[in-house]
Amino acid sequence: MSRAPEAPVLLVDYDPAWPAAFESERGHLATVLGEWLTGTIEHIGSTAVPGLRAKPVLDIMAGVESLEASRPAFQAVSRLEYVYYPYRPDVMHWFCKPSPAHRTHHLHLVPLGSALWNERILFREALRRDPALAAEYAELKTLLADRYRHDREAYTEAKSAFVVRVLTQA
Repeated sequence: MSRAPEAPVLLVDYDPAWPAAFESERGHLATVLGEWLTGTIEHIGSTAVPGLRAKPVLDIMAGVESLEASRPAFQAVSRLEYVYYPYRPDVMHWFCKPSPAHRTHHLHLVPLGSALWNERILFREALRRDPALAAEYAELKTLLADRYRHDREAYTEAKSAFVVRVLTQA
């Protein structure tokens, strides 16, 4: 698996402006991705869960027909300052904005209905539904952010057992 460019893992308290920032970005993405979209544009990740501490980076997932069919979208999203990086290219096209060193947005073009698509929606909804589960996740994220401050891949990997447990129970 290719590693995404590194930036420190820094968590901040939930920002109530995140949903509006997502809605604004969704509008821009819908305009440039229109011909490749076969599904919705979803706010995923911790910034999509009210009250949850998170890296201040909006995670956005857009449903496409296939990875191959959505390759021409790379040029379209570059007009919105998204930079492509071949992170997990077997399951998604991954972009960051405005640069790998300073990220404000992650964009994931994911085949609609794929395992990755379904898992991300299921995980988000489980956290939104259950404040105790979200609090447990926040605790884990805080611990791991301190431990893996300069290794985002290790931070993400260390959360995987929790994610699998939530998906199994959901």
